[in-house]
Amino acid sequence: MIDYYRVDADLPPRVQQLRDRVRAVVDAEVLPVINDYWDRAEFPFALVPRLAELGVAGYTARGPGCPELSPLEAGIVIRELARGDGSITTFMGVQSGLAMGTIALLGDDEQRTRWLPSMAALDTVGAFALTEPGHGSDSVRLETTARRDGEHWVLDGAKRWIGNAGFADVVVVWARDADDGRVGAFVVESDPQHGFPPGYSTELITGKIGKRAVWQPDVVLDGVRVPAANRLPGARSFHDASRVLATTRGGAAWESLGHAMAAFEIALEYTAGREQFGRPIAGFQLVQSTLAGMLAEVVTMQLWCVRMAELQERGEWTGPMASLAKLHHARRARQVCLDARDLLGGNGLLIENHVARHLTDMEVVHTYEGTDHIQSLIVGRDLTGLSAFS
Repeated sequence: MIDYYRVDADLPPRVQQLRDRVRAVVDAEVLPVINDYWDRAEFPFALVPRLAELGVAGYTARGPGCPELSPLEAGIVIRELARGDGSITTFMGVQSGLAMGTIALLGDDEQRTRWLPSMAALDTVGAFALTEPGHGSDSVRLETTARRDGEHWVLDGAKRWIGNAGFADVVVVWARDADDGRVGAFVVESDPQHGFPPGYSTELITGKIGKRAVWQPDVVLDGVRVPAANRLPGARSFHDASRVLATTRGGAAWESLGHAMAAFEIALEYTAGREQFGRPIAGFQLVQSTLAGMLAEVVTMQLWCVRMAELQERGEWTGPMASLAKLHHARRARQVCLDARDLLGGNGLLIENHVARHLTDMEVVHTYEGTDHIQSLIVGRDLTGLSAFS
């Protein structure tokens, strides 16, 4: 691993040990098989038990059974997963940051006790249903409705790009109260014998160019009945959804760093061994200039991520800060992966060399959690006090 500014060398020993544990599993278990899953667009169910053994599901979520990692520890875990594969990173991010994070932040004590321990063990898989077919960047306008009917809520609507939703055990669904228009979160549970309640259905989205080994289906909610006890009491407006997203956007920055690190290291090794015109291409000026530029981006992202963790630990992290980090890291990591693919030439097109997978996975990261255009408007509003959103 290239640690040019000794960022990793200065990590606390416990964080280095966690990094090494995750990296060992990624190198030994994920990398040898992930290309086959990715190529077939199949979810790697066989890897879930090994991920569970790491004991990191839930990341920074506070609650029964959760590992309660520090922001730095969680970031390093995300980075190391992404150095291996983006689909695995998304699966764990949905489980830990979105589904478990929402329940931990917005649920009551009974709900945390009911769901979090089994989710932390990955015995229970979670999903987070916010995005809709007609509402991505403007998800604040969500149209899925929740109507109270005695001791139940009845959900109607549609969701799109919902990771894990096809095989999840619990799905956090965001919906608008049909009576007062307020946004809330409802946990739809799958019964071990009968599956999800009537009216809940999914259809897998196919043909993706990136993150092909994670399943992100469309979800239809047609009169789905949810017990009143499954409404999360802390979710009272879209602002509460934004609180969850501000945390996961920081995770997207760490993920971007992981993809960039992997692409850079692959390119460095490849150019040292690839000979053209009688010598290694690493000795050519243009190649060295490209490698130096890639390294500069990786080091910048490393330093930024560590600073982000410090601010989160001190409680000084804000939504606009998260937007700026996501905007910057997604842009720069995308370019680093593109530079790596270019340095590998035709071989960069082959997934066996991993760079093509990191590059197309970064296309997904660049889009989800809000595109760079949306993030820039969030930052612009914070800077100027003027909203560019209509």
